[in-house]
Amino acid sequence: MSPRLKTLLAGAALIALANAVALTGVYLNRSGEPESRLSLTQRELGHPWGWRGNAENSGLALNLQWRVVEASVGNNYAPYYSNHGGAPAWLDEKRMAEFGFHSADAAGADDFVRRHRYERQSEREVLVVLELAGPAWELAIARARENLARHEAARQVNPEAKEFIQREKSAQEQLQREEQQNSRLFAIDAGLDLAALRAKYPDRSRYMILKGKLRPRIISRDKKTVAGAYLGSLTGTQINVPHALRPVFERVLQTPPSRQGRLSGEAAVPFAVAVRVGQRLEPWIEAVVP
Repeated sequence: MSPRLKTLLAGAALIALANAVALTGVYLNRSGEPESRLSLTQRELGHPWGWRGNAENSGLALNLQWRVVEASVGNNYAPYYSNHGGAPAWLDEKRMAEFGFHSADAAGADDFVRRHRYERQSEREVLVVLELAGPAWELAIARARENLARHEAARQVNPEAKEFIQREKSAQEQLQREEQQNSRLFAIDAGLDLAALRAKYPDRSRYMILKGKLRPRIISRDKKTVAGAYLGSLTGTQINVPHALRPVFERVLQTPPSRQGRLSGEAAVPFAVAVRVGQRLEPWIEAVVP
């Protein structure tokens, strides 16, 4: 047997092994009852970054769009961009200690040495609870309305000032996007025990649990410097579209994505799909919802 043939056979064996491992993982994830079942729309599923630049790839995947209410904004409104992660208020010093971080190192957070010691701790994997169209999203809408009301009042005091007219217009657009376009999926909690989290959030059609990463971070909250965390990437957020369902998304493919990686506003073609999360906490698209 020639060396070249041996190399080709070895390469083929490696590919076969990799495919077998991947298929085994898919089987284990989808065996038994799904861990959660959610109906998501174009608001929560968008084009991955750079999808247009990968023209040779005949596959199609959609990104799960999730959001965080940042602690630093207080009671103000912020757009809460999707998939960028953030530092939510519920990840406070007490919670960080529960996850095994040495939050005592942040007791003197204004001291550079203590701050550096706290933030240099390695990130850790946790289970993240994502809530669909719940109180977190309602809070975002309420803050957007309050933001518009403030800008309307300011414009009424300064009716001819272009600056205040433009701010009011921007606030109106932000509210419209919040009510009609932005993702309704928010990270609201985290833990280490799946059974305990599911007992706390039993509605499997409203709460999705995925794996994520926590990174210690000193943040500003209510004009104070406190210990917190940055909730970053979640696993499994790029979801492959089954080949049989791809025709459903043909029109969606023609819609240019926005800078946030989701479908762009009013031009987006609406759709709804049944997303399932399996035993390995990996989501997949099961069907198109009528």
